[in-house]
Amino acid sequence: MIRAALIQLRSGTDMARNLVDASGLIREAAGQGASFVTTPEMTNILEPDRPRLRSLAKPESEDGSVGAFSVLAQELGLWLNVGSLALRAPGERLVNRSLLFTPGGTIAARYDKIHLFDVDLPTGERLRESHAYDGGTEAVLVETPLGAIGLTICYDMRFPHLYRALAKAGAKLFTVPSAFTVPTGQAHWHVLLRARAIETGSFVLAAAQGGKHESGRETFGHSLIVSPWGEVLAEAGTEPGILIADLDLAQADLARARIPALVHDRAMSLTVLKPD
Repeated sequence: MIRAALIQLRSGTDMARNLVDASGLIREAAGQGASFVTTPEMTNILEPDRPRLRSLAKPESEDGSVGAFSVLAQELGLWLNVGSLALRAPGERLVNRSLLFTPGGTIAARYDKIHLFDVDLPTGERLRESHAYDGGTEAVLVETPLGAIGLTICYDMRFPHLYRALAKAGAKLFTVPSAFTVPTGQAHWHVLLRARAIETGSFVLAAAQGGKHESGRETFGHSLIVSPWGEVLAEAGTEPGILIADLDLAQADLARARIPALVHDRAMSLTVLKPD
């Protein structure tokens, strides 16, 4: 049994304050018995102004939050998934990187967000993640004493083949740290996360940013813990806080036995017809 905790944040542009806020909630979760904790996308900073973000972001080796989270994981003796950090890549580019820390404080895995969010929203908001970030090229599965964990980030949830590949490789739990917009969250957040859980027979843990940020951007919140059968086990609102659930990974095996879709793939050809 895993006691998992999701940290919901409202990160701003002050990286030191964001670290204090996240660390306080992680400590609170550990005090409630959590052995696995995950935080949202952009835990260290949520800054929509790209030039300013580039000036503030540091390489992983120089980012103060990386060292602080390492110490915190070791102090609390828990597995800590820092959902994602904005970090500087070589040159002027950035990476959106998820880190998994062991209870010893070492980094067990790194995952750079593969799918970048480039979209024009009905609200007039224009988001171009690819203008600042380099997308990752490798899916990451981490085999831990808690179970096999697939690391993903936000927009990745719209690409079911990623989750299917990770599940076939052994993942029974997915982290989906996010900073969803409100319009897309209202329309798609629950259905996409439940779909990824049902399709793969896996637990889905989606820690989110929520509420109105100091930059003026508003994120959807509603951090979710979803069972392998697609049930919502716990859901947050829009305020920062903690979401906790006890997970039995044997439920993943039961769900996959009931609906063994992961082993029913068939090779196929595609016919395109153009009637006159």
